[in-house]
Amino acid sequence: MPEHAGDSKILIVEDERVIADTLGQILSAHGYEIRVAYSAEQAIRELASWCPDLAILDVMLPEMNGIDLAVVLKKKLAKCHVLLFSGQPSVEALIQKAKIDGHEFEILAKPVHPSMMLNAVSGLLNLNTP
Repeated sequence: MPEHAGDSKILIVEDERVIADTLGQILSAHGYEIRVAYSAEQAIRELASWCPDLAILDVMLPEMNGIDLAVVLKKKLAKCHVLLFSGQPSVEALIQKAKIDGHEFEILAKPVHPSMMLNAVSGLLNLNTP
């Protein structure tokens, strides 16, 4: 377990509850403080009172996609890292548009093995350490 895991807060935004809850349990078991939102709107409400160090966002969310949510999140919390994940090959156009607009986000393809997710999370959060 990373030394800083207990200090790190992670927001998971995924509309498939089983995936969101399972990911939350895995990360929580590794010492991270977790909050789960099942929609972008719920995530934005969560940000009003809680500042995560990392947000793990599904790209394909109802109402607002995860990339648009990532842009909103970065405007509110510039230091929050973002990790996108998706099982849809069609999200590449959304990723390219975000890059053109000056937003660079890391993305993992679903299904994501827990060890790959943990490695990505640890790697992104290590950017916060001195």
